[in-house]
Amino acid sequence: MTSDEFVPVGFDPPTSLATDQFRLEPLGPQHNQADHAAWMSSIEHIRSTPGYLDGTWPPRNGMTLEENLNDLRRHADDFARGAGFTFTVLDPIDGDVIGCVYLYPSASEDWDVTVRSWVRADRSQLDVPLADALARWLATDWTWERVDRSGR
Repeated sequence: MTSDEFVPVGFDPPTSLATDQFRLEPLGPQHNQADHAAWMSSIEHIRSTPGYLDGTWPPRNGMTLEENLNDLRRHADDFARGAGFTFTVLDPIDGDVIGCVYLYPSASEDWDVTVRSWVRADRSQLDVPLADALARWLATDWTWERVDRSGR
């Protein structure tokens, strides 16, 4: 892996993680309405979550459904190119969007990847179980050694 690559050439990134509390799948345009509703209902909760304390996301006033769709398209394109990996967090029973996970190159040379996640305010009890499951998943199924868990 060169310094310009986020994952090694030929690496097949995992596309799912499932527990009894949630399941992950790549985020895409098909999740637009449920994703938008999930984070719009939980702006202050997300802004108080480790990894979001800088106050830049989500926007205090939200965004339109069309703006969100453009964001989801960008994340899906990043995933396809291996430039970053964004997953929607779904309820394992009804499939409703309950959160999101972002795996992107770190801005710091000290880390290979920065991991951020959020869950809806009404599912806040899943913040820590999600972060812990991600730590295990990254250690066993991904290639990065230096993982910035954004304070978790």
